[in-house]
Amino acid sequence: AGAMGAAEPLSSVLWVKQRLCAVSLDPARALLSWWRSRGPGAGVPGADACSVPVSEIITVEEQDVHGKRSASGKWQKMERLYAFTVHYVQRARQHRWKWAKVTFCCADEQLCHLWLQTLRELLENLTSRPKHLLVFINPFGGKGQGKRIYERKVAPLFALASVTTEVIVTERANHAKDSLYEINIDKYDGVVCVGGDGMFSELLHGLIGRAQRNAGVDQNQPRATLVPSPLRIGIIPAGSTDCVCYSTVGINDVETSTLHIILGDSLPLDVSSVHHNSTLLRYFVSLLGYGFYGDIIKDSEKKRWMGLARYNFSGLKTFLSHHCYEGTVSFLPAQHTVGSPRDVKPCRAGCSVCRQSKQQLEEEQKRSLYGLENTEEVEEWKVICGKFLAINNANMSCACHRSHRGLSPAAHLGDGASDLILIRKCSRFNFLRFLVRHTNHHDQFDFTFVEVYRVKKFQFTSRHVEDEDRNLKERGKKRFGQICSDHPLCCCTVSNSSWNCDGEILNSPAIEVRVHCQLVRLFARGIEENPQPEPHS
Repeated sequence: AGAMGAAEPLSSVLWVKQRLCAVSLDPARALLSWWRSRGPGAGVPGADACSVPVSEIITVEEQDVHGKRSASGKWQKMERLYAFTVHYVQRARQHRWKWAKVTFCCADEQLCHLWLQTLRELLENLTSRPKHLLVFINPFGGKGQGKRIYERKVAPLFALASVTTEVIVTERANHAKDSLYEINIDKYDGVVCVGGDGMFSELLHGLIGRAQRNAGVDQNQPRATLVPSPLRIGIIPAGSTDCVCYSTVGINDVETSTLHIILGDSLPLDVSSVHHNSTLLRYFVSLLGYGFYGDIIKDSEKKRWMGLARYNFSGLKTFLSHHCYEGTVSFLPAQHTVGSPRDVKPCRAGCSVCRQSKQQLEEEQKRSLYGLENTEEVEEWKVICGKFLAINNANMSCACHRSHRGLSPAAHLGDGASDLILIRKCSRFNFLRFLVRHTNHHDQFDFTFVEVYRVKKFQFTSRHVEDEDRNLKERGKKRFGQICSDHPLCCCTVSNSSWNCDGEILNSPAIEVRVHCQLVRLFARGIEENPQPEPHS
């Protein structure tokens, strides 16, 4: 780079922590490597060898250092020492990333400046990195530590990477969503939330809604083609579950998520819409659950005074209640996908399943657009009726600290499909066996009362709604008040549950759900496959 030419490697013998170090930079491979010499001559790789992709260098700083070095076991004074520090990402255990740094020293000022110039030019070419971010902090979510987490752990790293921010501390529900509708977002390279899954959902609704408004798309039309948002979303985990972080990064670690934002990682993510009678209810990216999970979230909302313990209490109460719900599920199988919910192939960074499924879905949509084949009118819907303990629709694995594999371990983040999981009526003991398998490596779908399908659309109507529709047809000439008095809800033998939509309650017993392929992008790269911890320099 610079005086050497773009692809010519740069190699030098420098000092690191009073030891000779051979340093090599290959711009063509975008790789910075160094190793400490174990013998009297430099340039011999040893056990301390380390390589870092240039794309994972946070920044490079010039240092003004006066000190000593050790040569042949004797301390010698340096007349003048020139140095530069490389700040980079270091991988640790369990998908955790750490900020690390190494300082290189030499007595040649020109050589030091050549290294600085070369590295800085390479970093400037990384145009995907954000320079200006809009940050929303939820001071109440999780354990109420959002503001402190940002000031102590996130802001210093942003400052180190020269990322400027505008910070808004939310004061009420939907504050972030409303702000994204009103302010000028064109000057930002991304939007970041410091909070839990609820805070992320606010940003999701704000950005998607803003994009549809600008494009003139009616969100209330279930079959409308939604326009992707141009801004990426960053998540600094500070909630009680942090399901989205676990499923997209592999861990809910603040420093790890911050480094993904700084490096400008980009991960496409499917979003599902929920409609009722041509009215948009909500969007979701992780879980839509009816029955068991819907009852838990509804009961826990009444016990917010218990703090996070309310989820354990409501979960136990719901399990002991053992309610089942009768209804009809209709779904459209996702024939464009190249995977299945039970193929034991989880979504990972650079996922080929998501890439190939996206391509096949686009081809399918083109054929449908030109009227060649496979339009929605001729696609074959599947219909299942029965009594269910739970109906779950997972857009992602839905992993968390209690279930590292999640509700659907093979669900993919960007394949344009979701996993529909039906748990039919069974005994408490069998349902407990099913729940326990979410915490181990056994197949949770290997039960006769559990069915799982990969779908791109589905509809659900509870038995109660079906009965009401039937009565309305039979008594169409009677007043509505007479129908209610003839069939009071308290005497109805079929009860309704609520929907748990990414932690929010939906009470509609009849819904229509559609997956929108890769509608938003996150500052993430997906869970890396078996990342190896790196040696400390």
